[in-house]
Amino acid sequence: MTAAVKRKTSLTLDADALEDARRLGVNVSAVADEALRRAVAEARQRKWLEENTATFAAQANWHEEHGHPLADIMATPAGATWNR
Repeated sequence: MTAAVKRKTSLTLDADALEDARRLGVNVSAVADEALRRAVAEARQRKWLEENTATFAAQANWHEEHGHPLADIMATPAGATWNR
């Protein structure tokens, strides 16, 4: 496993929150890194959903028109088979 390349950067943070974090031993860099990773993952997911919205709509329309090809073996959690 290779270690991630780290780069120094400058952040502007709330002074009181930063002081509290330091006093409590919170690793600000690790928290910022994790928050950034989550924000990037969420942004990627939103972008992917936006880029594929038309495909999802087309698939839903096809299923509305033709039914689901596996409808006879699919069941809802309540047990009712999905039929048109």
